[in-house]
Amino acid sequence: MTETAGAETIFEAMGAVVTRWTMGSTAAPVASFWRTELGDDPVEAELRLLALSGQFLGAIVTAEPPPVLRVLPDIPTLGLPTVHEALRPLVRRILATSKDGASRTEFIHFLAARGWTTHPADWIPDASDEDAPDIYAAWRDWSASAASGETTRRQAGDQLTAENWEDFWPAARKAALIALRRRDPSAARALLEARLGSESADARLRLLSLLSERLSGDDVAFLEGLAANDRAPKVKALATSMLARLGHGPAAGEDIAELAGYFSVKTKGLLRRSRVVQIETPKTPAQWQRRKALLDGTDLMSFSGALGFGPQDLIDAWDWNVDPAADTGLIKLILETGTDAQLAQAAGIVSEHDATGLIVALAPRLTPADRARFASAGLRAHGIGFDMAQVIAGAAARLDDLLSAPAGAKLLAELRRDDAKPFDHVAEFQALGLLASRTAAQQTLQRLTAAGLLQGDPRLDMLRLNAALDDNGEKP
Repeated sequence: MTETAGAETIFEAMGAVVTRWTMGSTAAPVASFWRTELGDDPVEAELRLLALSGQFLGAIVTAEPPPVLRVLPDIPTLGLPTVHEALRPLVRRILATSKDGASRTEFIHFLAARGWTTHPADWIPDASDEDAPDIYAAWRDWSASAASGETTRRQAGDQLTAENWEDFWPAARKAALIALRRRDPSAARALLEARLGSESADARLRLLSLLSERLSGDDVAFLEGLAANDRAPKVKALATSMLARLGHGPAAGEDIAELAGYFSVKTKGLLRRSRVVQIETPKTPAQWQRRKALLDGTDLMSFSGALGFGPQDLIDAWDWNVDPAADTGLIKLILETGTDAQLAQAAGIVSEHDATGLIVALAPRLTPADRARFASAGLRAHGIGFDMAQVIAGAAARLDDLLSAPAGAKLLAELRRDDAKPFDHVAEFQALGLLASRTAAQQTLQRLTAAGLLQGDPRLDMLRLNAALDDNGEKP
């Protein structure tokens, strides 16, 4: 018998050996091909058969890869370092306990704001993860290539042009376009003019939203063309909204006159007369719905003009905290069709009026420094909780002395209660860890453990990571 034939004979006999072992029986009696090697002792024979079978299968039998198997390209290196190996268990635990996608996204943005990324074995974004920080664009595109089977298309260079547009995967293209818009707004707009029409409606909407960065009068003609001619209603609506922010809202018609009828302008003060917008309370559900529909269908410039104000004068004259639905409608107008200056003005006023929910609505368009400032004011002047403050502040907050705020005093008091539970206030602890500067996180940990929390309490994971993580991010 040749060596090859012998190997084939042994391999065919392995089925009977494995079957007998699976059934709990001895297999040496059917392994006649190794009778000499196994010997006469039954117990020793089984052990020798086990050793020989393992060696044979490991050396001779090679698994055939499936025909669809393909080699993926290496996971790209990102522009920020991976968190230190010693901190990865904390990162994994925080990711595992994130109750939903939003909290996981907040955490990933926190790491990026501090100058770090996750290890790909701990977390990697999907191709469709639009909420992932831009630093992960290369990983999103890697995920897209892995899912699609394409491995050849690669970005041709750092500079995105109309000619190499298709050489960029979508996430890398978006990141390159953002960088170009910040560096050269006109070049970014010209690039969109050349290539936007070839994209799907959803892609056009995402790419058009990038014009919000450094929006100016130079963009008017392009936006007017989209508002008039784009195939997708949502793209036309976004272009119209951007035009309104530039003072090019639609012409006022009968609807704006009807909307103005829900409001009146009064004067107040004896020495210093000033005008105030008085909100007329709708009398029926139908009127409430109609007023909302009219507010949703206009822009800040048209609405203020119908009441005889400029946009900034209207914001000053508005009677806040009288009609929450009207407040929400005006804030929506400011958010969607107001300038950055008008938005910042409104944020300052509603913060003074303790309208925390309205600040939350405005936060996405505020600068990181303003978001941190309003979050701090909400904590100290208005007594909001840490979770609400974190929503306002976003990922770039670095607040100090948090436990001295009313929310901190309340939390410490709750921890000292006799009936305090080990799973209480999980969201507040997580928000504390996201809000605090590194120094504040270290000081907060000391105060919380002094108040009776164990060093290993899982609620302190976010604070522990913050305290241990070097802050290498850009400061707002």
